Amino acid sequence: MARTAANGHLKPHLNQNGLKREDIKRNGYHNKRENNGPGTCVASRQHKQESFEQAPMYVAVMTYLGFGIVTLFGYFRDFLRAVGIEKCHLAQEREEQKDFVPLYQDFENFYTRNLYMRVRDNWNRPICSLPGPVFDVMERVSDDYNWTFRFTGKTLHNVINMGSYNYLGFAENNTDFMKTVAEKTSQYGVGVCSTRQEIGNLDIHEELEQLVATFLGVESSMTFGMGFATNSMNIPALVGKGCLILSDEVNHTSLILGARLSGATIRVFKHNSKSSNSLA
Repeated sequence: MARTAANGHLKPHLNQNGLKREDIKRNGYHNKRENNGPGTCVASRQHKQESFEQAPMYVAVMTYLGFGIVTLFGYFRDFLRAVGIEKCHLAQEREEQKDFVPLYQDFENFYTRNLYMRVRDNWNRPICSLPGPVFDVMERVSDDYNWTFRFTGKTLHNVINMGSYNYLGFAENNTDFMKTVAEKTSQYGVGVCSTRQEIGNLDIHEELEQLVATFLGVESSMTFGMGFATNSMNIPALVGKGCLILSDEVNHTSLILGARLSGATIRVFKHNSKSSNSLA
């Protein structure tokens, strides 16, 4: 394990995972920076051809076989719950609400009950440090097969952060970041509590859109605060019944939902394929 120096930096040597730590400070701040694009303020129009390794047949077969076995056991456990042999911990309808529209659908919760619950301890791990390249995780255990958890009081230090919503790095322990965030929060507050059509349009919104337009080399741009809503809510505003959408088979869920909500005709093609024979 790396030891912490007096100034809050980690000494440059390898930890137990064999990773260099000279560029990582305590609580996740790192010094290295990467350039985004060619630095010309105009996005590069060149696209690299993606290549994906095809999964071997035995891997695909074993994967589907594993899901099939777990699904069969799931139905068996549902039978045990139905006859009262096994206790069901999921939320259920109350007897006095049986005449109302059901809030919980047994079949829809099948995956949660029988598949996700088996590996639930791998997700939603509570942390006790800043979400930088590494962070500290609170250790927890379960006594009822991941239905509930209890903390042991121990902390797992320097766990590698493989996924985080800290896209811009504002959660890192960086004085420059924190100063900028504090200044803008004092000037604009933490939210506008209104749509931009009413009283929610600020000068920094327009400045951001002009910056994005300049970066992309276009006349103007429109920015949204949430990526999922950008696709799912705006596609129906651009196309509708009588339109045709050609959709990549591995498109994000937000694009798929927006296309379905639009009412347009959808034709799916194989990933990154330009051939007309790839249309489904």
